[in-house]
Amino acid sequence: QVQLVESGGGLVQPGGSLRLSCVASGSPFSGSPFSIYYIAWYRQAPGKERELVATNPSGGSTNYADSVKGRFTISRDNAKNTVYLQMNSLKSEDTAVYYCYVRNQWNYATYWGQGTQVTVSS
Repeated sequence: QVQLVESGGGLVQPGGSLRLSCVASGSPFSGSPFSIYYIAWYRQAPGKERELVATNPSGGSTNYADSVKGRFTISRDNAKNTVYLQMNSLKSEDTAVYYCYVRNQWNYATYWGQGTQVTVSS
């Protein structure tokens, strides 16, 4: 059974930091190296569409939404099948449910995490 388990969300004051983690497990990930997966983080705020926050393509360069550039960092640990999103200088507008997303670049199978709530408020 495929699982993408996210953690690290919570309530933080403006200007604070959080680090989200997403661990992938299941047969697809044991059968191919995690390094081949395109990874990304999305978020969805109440009443808004899901938006792309950051991407880390397999072997490619990272990209960020303009709204988070310079504050967020996406990274990966291929040995642990884990994706991270370091979020600094958080703002109230960063409040959303954050989802990790992975795509196998060999067969294009895609998987989503269950989402983790991030709330930025004083």
